[in-house]
Amino acid sequence: MEKEKIKKGKNAGSFRELSGTLWDNESKVLLPLESLDKLRLQERNFRAGLSTASALILAIVTGIFITLVIASLPSIRATGFVFFTGSTWDPVKNIYGTLPFLVGTVITSFLALLISVPFSLGVSLFLGEYYPKGWFSSALRTAVDLMAGIPSVIYGFWALLILVPLVRSLEMGIGVPAYGVSILTASLVLAIMIIPYSASLGREVIAMVPKNLKEAAYAMGATRFEMIKMVVISYSKSGLFAATLLSLGRALGETMAVTMVIGNSSILPKSLFDPGNTMASVIANEFTEAASTTYFSALIELGLLLFLLTAVINIVGKSVMKKLNVVK
Repeated sequence: MEKEKIKKGKNAGSFRELSGTLWDNESKVLLPLESLDKLRLQERNFRAGLSTASALILAIVTGIFITLVIASLPSIRATGFVFFTGSTWDPVKNIYGTLPFLVGTVITSFLALLISVPFSLGVSLFLGEYYPKGWFSSALRTAVDLMAGIPSVIYGFWALLILVPLVRSLEMGIGVPAYGVSILTASLVLAIMIIPYSASLGREVIAMVPKNLKEAAYAMGATRFEMIKMVVISYSKSGLFAATLLSLGRALGETMAVTMVIGNSSILPKSLFDPGNTMASVIANEFTEAASTTYFSALIELGLLLFLLTAVINIVGKSVMKKLNVVK
């Protein structure tokens, strides 16, 4: 005999009893009567596990920020706002101005992004639209994934052997001091390093474009280029923008490869061919040499500045995505 029944307490819910089984009106699943409590306990445990993992991520980010702020207090008290505007970094005289490092970080990261975007978008379209299958596509996909996993020190060695001589030849050709190591060299190696990230994400996003939209464009007489321009790029622009943001985050924090080819100069760079430095490179180079409390705290404050810069870029990026109506 069937009957509608509402239970209260731990089995609360609306269901229909059918000869020893329960039809749960909420989950639309037929359940054995005796296993209802067990299944709902599993559901609660699973939800609690997910909530704990999510809260843990927030706690870690908050903990990192608080730790950086507390450790930076001696430097903040000693240098004040000059820390951000000063162009002299001299630990011997206890002078800490980070403007050269801030400029070097921003220039190398955004120049690398500018260089990498055409290549990463081209690889994404090639793998997602023109050759999604086949041995060449498989080999290229494997190569892109392999590039994403290569340690940065390997990129640094390769840049020292290949990019530095090339940039030095270019500098000699145009009549500027031929250092070889420079802001431009660091940007080039950064661009090569971030291409796999944006290309892999872009490929996956482009592959998700509905096939019926593409066929509709062809049915209206669009060429393949027009279909890619009007349908694929338009539909996947949010994912492509997110991939670009992720690549920028990687470029901002990259340390080892940049340290090996940027020249490690604390002087404010005046051109792309001058040696420079980034915030991550300074921390990596000088962390073990920080003998005084203020010096050590200044390096931590540099890390805090890098943390905030990354956060600001992510916030601005999400704001741009909302204005483009690609994020609800």
